[in-house]
Amino acid sequence: MSRIDGEWPDDEIGDDGPWEDEGPWEREPPRGWPMTWRELAPDERWMWFQRLWVDVCDLRERYRLSVRAQWWADEVQLEVLAALAAWVQRYDSGEWDDPPGKLSLLFDLERVAAALRDGIDPFDPDRDRIEFERHLLSIGAEPPAAPR
Repeated sequence: MSRIDGEWPDDEIGDDGPWEDEGPWEREPPRGWPMTWRELAPDERWMWFQRLWVDVCDLRERYRLSVRAQWWADEVQLEVLAALAAWVQRYDSGEWDDPPGKLSLLFDLERVAAALRDGIDPFDPDRDRIEFERHLLSIGAEPPAAPR
């Protein structure tokens, strides 16, 4: 499910609402996709945040996390969610096969939840999508060019 720090499948974003048909990316992201967006080119920033959006939606449901609106604008929440997505991806992909480590991940969900408590409104993917994209534009992210 997570794609922030692992292999990126050839599929599109998936069944994540009205933005699911934003299309295949013009180019594949580099291997070893970073856990921060700060040094990425504008189109890579957009892709990084799009994939994290999908991961956050998945993590929210899978682990019943109380993600708050505007998580993308809070640096601590952003880093916590990117790290959790990468951690989960390593177990889901089979890269890590360590039952005690997986239990550590599950027991650390309480600490993750504590880091996500700031904010008033709960995250609602349908309601928050427009504000999310506005934020991406404000930080210099650019949607990848459409294939010709």
